[in-house]
Amino acid sequence: MYRKIVELIDGGARLAAALVLSTQGSTPQRAGARAVVEPSGRLWGTVGGGAVEAQTRRTAAEACQSQRPRLFDFDMNGLDAADEGSICGGRMRVLVDPTVARHRSCFAQAAEALAGRRRGCLLTRIRTAPEMEVEVQWLTEASLPAARAFPGGDAIRSCLESGRAERIVAAARSSEGAEEVFVEPVIPRPLLVIAGGGHVGQAVALEALQVGFDVTVIDDRPEFAAAALFPPGVSVLCGPIPEQIAACPLDEDAYVVLVTRGHRHDADALGACIHRRLAYLGMIGSRRKAALVRKRFLESGLATEEEFDRVRAPIGLEIGAVTVPEIAVSIVAQLIAVRRRAPLG
Repeated sequence: MYRKIVELIDGGARLAAALVLSTQGSTPQRAGARAVVEPSGRLWGTVGGGAVEAQTRRTAAEACQSQRPRLFDFDMNGLDAADEGSICGGRMRVLVDPTVARHRSCFAQAAEALAGRRRGCLLTRIRTAPEMEVEVQWLTEASLPAARAFPGGDAIRSCLESGRAERIVAAARSSEGAEEVFVEPVIPRPLLVIAGGGHVGQAVALEALQVGFDVTVIDDRPEFAAAALFPPGVSVLCGPIPEQIAACPLDEDAYVVLVTRGHRHDADALGACIHRRLAYLGMIGSRRKAALVRKRFLESGLATEEEFDRVRAPIGLEIGAVTVPEIAVSIVAQLIAVRRRAPLG
């Protein structure tokens, strides 16, 4: 959405940006959901659909007319079946800002940070007196300790470390009115490197891209490292797999899936990344294969027991998968569970 906001501003469109500041109970979107509304009512992104989106469109039209930001709280407890999407029972607080063009540079910096796999925070500061005013600020991760203004560097860093957006409200001052700051962590999508561009690698790439991973596929065979085999947005590298893996920017937020054309190639790829501190490392194959590879790695000194214990082999959640699409679902489900820190049993 950051890039889309910049594109629309640069295109000269009049628009209002909508941002979900907080939620309570059951809601269709969580804090941090964004949408951009043009005066015609055309909407990019979503704040939840149904009735809350209809209210957002109406508020955006009014805000574009007055050029003044608006706040509204939406209760999703309608009992009338005609109230589309309004029976979740929760509550949402939404900011609609028609002055978003003033903050173009902040959204551009956030978009550039994501493209460069750098972290930071967007701060949306809302003051209600003497009239409502919205200011947006971009902070790089390195600049957070120096953030002295409310809510302070510690609170902002806490949001970045947890990866969760938070609305922080200051104590009201009679002369200045209320002030609230929405802290929005800007964190690159997790990197998934798939070693092997065969049928399983292709299916995993498709599923993983749809659930929010940046996907890179590596294969040493040109016919399986063809961009046409993968959805748009997947990066494809052709070359010796261990060398290509070693050159990838793998860190504690990276995920690696080894699904090459044979156990020897899987083992070679494993040797290129088993010493890296990754979020996830999985290798396809049977329990017997995993045991044999483990034995070889430990006896030859290629890895310690602690390092091999981090390898998920056999790969994927146990769901009785048989077909290639099912195997891909089991693998990506395990990636999601690790990413969301869900218990794996």
